[in-house]
Amino acid sequence: MAFLPVEEQIEIIKRGTVEIVPVEELVEKLKKSKKENKPLKIKLGVDPTRPDLHLGHSVILRKLRQFQDLGHEAILIIGGFTAMIGDPTGRNSTRPPLTSEEVEENAKTYIEQAKKILDLEKLTLVNNADWLGSMSFMDVIGLTSKMTVARMIERDDFSKRFENKEAISLHEFLYPLAQGQDSVHLQSDVELGGTDQKFNLLVGRQLQKDSDLDQQVCLMMPLLVGTDGSAKMSKSYDNYIGIDENPNDMYGKSLSIPDDLIYTYYELVTDVPIDELPAVKDKAEKDPRNAKHDLAFTIVKMYHGEEAAKDARKHFEQTVINKSVPDDAPEFELTAGESARLMDVIKELNFSPSNGETKRLIKQGGVSLDDEKVEDFALELAMKAGEEVVLKVGKRKFAILKGV
Repeated sequence: MAFLPVEEQIEIIKRGTVEIVPVEELVEKLKKSKKENKPLKIKLGVDPTRPDLHLGHSVILRKLRQFQDLGHEAILIIGGFTAMIGDPTGRNSTRPPLTSEEVEENAKTYIEQAKKILDLEKLTLVNNADWLGSMSFMDVIGLTSKMTVARMIERDDFSKRFENKEAISLHEFLYPLAQGQDSVHLQSDVELGGTDQKFNLLVGRQLQKDSDLDQQVCLMMPLLVGTDGSAKMSKSYDNYIGIDENPNDMYGKSLSIPDDLIYTYYELVTDVPIDELPAVKDKAEKDPRNAKHDLAFTIVKMYHGEEAAKDARKHFEQTVINKSVPDDAPEFELTAGESARLMDVIKELNFSPSNGETKRLIKQGGVSLDDEKVEDFALELAMKAGEEVVLKVGKRKFAILKGV
């Protein structure tokens, strides 16, 4: 394969990155790669603790895809072993470990979604349980001898927990060592991670040095801020845009981000060419409303195609701008004279993942019948024959309830 000039590769690689440690070594590695016509080994480790991927996850996955497109070997490590330890990063308490069965099930879903971003035909997919699981206790002791407790306590989340007299289990110290051992085993040239993973990535660099291997370059990407404009994107914070979400929800949620995040989203989660980004930034500042619609359209198109993006834009215009019921709103028949619990109707329509979520929506005024907000969790519907009522759940889900 003919690699791009190193300067062009660096420009692409630097897009959206926060830090490359050290960048000079990356340049040298790329020069050697081009001279020898040999791809670099680019490592990304993921612990599939949750099966659902969102745009926050896509930031690092897209960086791995950029390396793929540049002709390098992308290695995705499924943390079959490390997920059973539990990554302590950013935690103020010990993370519950997963079982091997949970990891395996989550990994299947993770890969199924990740293929929307990565080229699976060019992806090296491995599981660190294959090498970490076969280490003896003596091997582990040898690994722990390469790191001091003082160095571990330098880590921000550990130091905070130590100062606050919060428990730190000894096995949590093993996590960065296990992740670093992955780098030794794979002899990776570059490891990718979020800014919160810097300590773990640097441990991998140190362990490679101790093993007389060329040290990996550590590339850190930012943590994407969620739709609330404050916290990092997370399902726990309900500020996420799932890459498997339906086009209408994906479009609507994209429009809910603050104006000052428009350019950031374009840079980190879209394929807009680098030379077009200055114009995008200018439009985001001068015309944020239309820039945001363009962003929503671009995101939906990436994951669902152009026709779905067009339909999502039309749906939004109908339901939000014109405040009308969309043409594709489902009809739900209720037997006239009989009572039906609204919670059950919403569940049957798949408008909410759980009764708990439905209660939360009702409490926040997110459920209405003919534009009147529902306040009673236990509301029973009793329809007359021929009667029609418009049910709205959230901002974008509509159904026509009919008495028959």
